[in-house]
Amino acid sequence: QVQLQESGPGPVKPSQTLSLTCTVSGASITTAYYFWSRIRQPPGKGLVWIGRIAYSGSTNYSPSLKSRTSISRDTSKNQFTLQLSSVPPEDTAVYYCARAEGDLESDYWGQGTQVTVSS
Repeated sequence: QVQLQESGPGPVKPSQTLSLTCTVSGASITTAYYFWSRIRQPPGKGLVWIGRIAYSGSTNYSPSLKSRTSISRDTSKNQFTLQLSSVPPEDTAVYYCARAEGDLESDYWGQGTQVTVSS
């Protein structure tokens, strides 16, 4: 059984860097051809794709967030980490991590973690 466990930062102040780690069990993040995504859902809105890291380590980001986004991984811990810099209050959302095979829909999701950006 694949499980994705998120660890959140708690409250974040505007202009700080948000860092969220997703720990994967039951599957390796280096297994071809899986992609590991970060997605968020702002209050009252739909899901927004932030970016992903591939089994190879290559990354893709949403154009609207690319300048502030970095996704990295630690293969020894089977984890991948989202960093979002210079956060405004509008980055308040529930943040998810998820797995997908190729271009298919995500098949496994983390439980989601609430991130609130507030002074």
